[in-house]
Amino acid sequence: MSVGDVIDITSQAIWLIIKCAAPMLLASLTVGLIVSIFQTVTSIQEQTLTFVPKILTVFLVLILTGNWILNNIVAFIQDIYSRFGDFVG
Repeated sequence: MSVGDVIDITSQAIWLIIKCAAPMLLASLTVGLIVSIFQTVTSIQEQTLTFVPKILTVFLVLILTGNWILNNIVAFIQDIYSRFGDFVG
């Protein structure tokens, strides 16, 4: 196994993490922005107000995209396992 193989696998793993985390992060960002606008308009300055909607949104997005995330992770692991002989030999 060469250094290039390690860098390639690491790069693929990092992109997989970014791709799988993006829907939850974007949803959380959107809800946080909406709650911040609501707080500004109503002059409510409670710092903990954003936590519950964000957590519920992340769980909802995880439920909706969980199958897609799992399929991506399984495909990556199957690719790594199928090339295992190349890495050892």
